[in-house]
Amino acid sequence: MLDRLGDRWSVLVVVALGKGAHRFRELQRAVPGISQRMLTVTTRRLVRDGLVRRTVHDTVPPQVEYQLTDLGLGFATMVDGLAAWSREHRPAINEARATFDAADQSPHPAATPTPRT
Repeated sequence: MLDRLGDRWSVLVVVALGKGAHRFRELQRAVPGISQRMLTVTTRRLVRDGLVRRTVHDTVPPQVEYQLTDLGLGFATMVDGLAAWSREHRPAINEARATFDAADQSPHPAATPTPRT
């Protein structure tokens, strides 16, 4: 489950579905920047993990709807809590980063040129 929490697209899809069921294209519009392929991969993983229910409606063409399961609703609650914590502590985190960056004068390995032989 840490993979889902660490996966940007999974979190954004869960947040979008936390607002209610979506058809595929609605979900794609609700998650800015996600490609059709990435949305397909992400929803498949979430369905496999039991967080999302995929319902195919018998229409022409078939309509597919995604919604959170009870398990997914619990995950969404946790993600919402993490987002709230992040918003609440953003000033302290930014201050800590600024303090660290100001004190860190050592060259970073990626910034150090490689000597030529």
